[in-house]
Amino acid sequence: MPEPMSAEEEHSDDIALAGEYVLHLLDAAERKAFEARLVQEPALRDLAREWEAQLALFAQDIAPVTPPAAVKSKLESRLFAAPERASRGLRRWIIGGMLALGVIVGAAVLLPVLSPPVPSLTASVVAEDGSLVVAANFIAETNTLEIERQAGAALPGRVLELWLIAADATAPVSLGVLPEDRAARIALSDSLARQMTGAVLAISDEPPGGSPTGAPTGAVLAAGPVTGV
Repeated sequence: MPEPMSAEEEHSDDIALAGEYVLHLLDAAERKAFEARLVQEPALRDLAREWEAQLALFAQDIAPVTPPAAVKSKLESRLFAAPERASRGLRRWIIGGMLALGVIVGAAVLLPVLSPPVPSLTASVVAEDGSLVVAANFIAETNTLEIERQAGAALPGRVLELWLIAADATAPVSLGVLPEDRAARIALSDSLARQMTGAVLAISDEPPGGSPTGAPTGAVLAAGPVTGV
């Protein structure tokens, strides 16, 4: 039986994993699992932001280039053709080399992949008095809801819970408690993602841990319709 990884090894693994996420090297299942961890782990979000900031430095003096659609698949088939275990090691060796040497091979090809995905739907969840403002962008490509709390916060001893009210729904569905961090990503199931169009997002005041009933129990503090970009 393999020995469990040390905290240092787990941190190194997360650094490489964050790099693969930012470079869009994870497959769909790995990406969803990573985004689920992003919602819960502030340290992991910091690692992803550090990767984005470091890689953005390489793009400052290079004009964006849109490659043919087949470029990514051809690159992956040539670089990562070995079995999964070996390919993960190779990808992490490449990422480690990029950090150590400060060099990106084929930067013009990678740049478009690093561009933030364009949201397909957006919502501004705002309190009537403007005391709470949350911007939401839904990325249909990854079934991800990106949340940014631009104003306001939970009351002491309380939390903010986000709700989805679908166009034809009879009851709201919880999307989870908003973290203390101002920015977060929420991975939606395919079923919830299909309900985003024409829906309303709302935020309620709840006890720690969120509503105990599956429905809002406190005051609805803010709401906003989901619209196309």
